[in-house]
Amino acid sequence: MSKYGDLIKKARESEQEFLISGLASQEEKEQFVNLCIKVPLSQRRYWMSKAKEQGITVTSVIVEALTKKFGEP
Repeated sequence: MSKYGDLIKKARESEQEFLISGLASQEEKEQFVNLCIKVPLSQRRYWMSKAKEQGITVTSVIVEALTKKFGEP
């Protein structure tokens, strides 16, 4: 595999480990899927920059909001 392929593979593995450890509070590891929504580009840029400033991810904010609104399954 090329050096870039190795880097991409490592990044994907570490991202999955982060998501699993950061979001899944259950004993067993769940499969993660994408949740796609369309938002204006200007709002996305603003939200992404605010999340970076606070050292959090937009994913964690969305999951928190959905959990607060609808609860845990």
